[in-house]
Amino acid sequence: MKNLALGVFLASSVLASPALAQDKAAQPPADAQTNQMKTPPAGTAMPTSAGGMGGMTMADTATAKIKFVTAKPAEVTSSKLVGKNLYNNKNEAIGEVEDLVIDNGKTVTGVVVSVGGFLGMGERYVLVDPSSIFLHKADGKLKAMVDTDKDALKNAPEFKYNKNS
Repeated sequence: MKNLALGVFLASSVLASPALAQDKAAQPPADAQTNQMKTPPAGTAMPTSAGGMGGMTMADTATAKIKFVTAKPAEVTSSKLVGKNLYNNKNEAIGEVEDLVIDNGKTVTGVVVSVGGFLGMGERYVLVDPSSIFLHKADGKLKAMVDTDKDALKNAPEFKYNKNS
């Protein structure tokens, strides 16, 4: 489930794909958008200001109709990114992609990178802006790269992260 959610958001957010058109039947009247948004009952998804549903939402039940999308062949899924070593421009492995941070259930706002440590001991986490990570695909393999060095990552502000929760 985690990989599915991360894949959807990485493909839709990190690669800056164009927004999907919404069904006209789902659009509220123009005057409805000017009314103050009321908090929905517990367990319902919060609509966006445009009247459509936002990204994934924390809820007790699913209240939005399912929608299907098509992915372009050039898009990358999170399962292909999470667990990859992060390299610098000197081709040195300087960290590992651990996870993605998703804001409002629809936008990838950070990439959790583990740095330092050995065999899981002494490692710490930093949060990297997705726009500073470049992906390169050669010979069917994906490589994640940043323009920095190991010391800069080690000295970056620590991101409090627990893989298990």
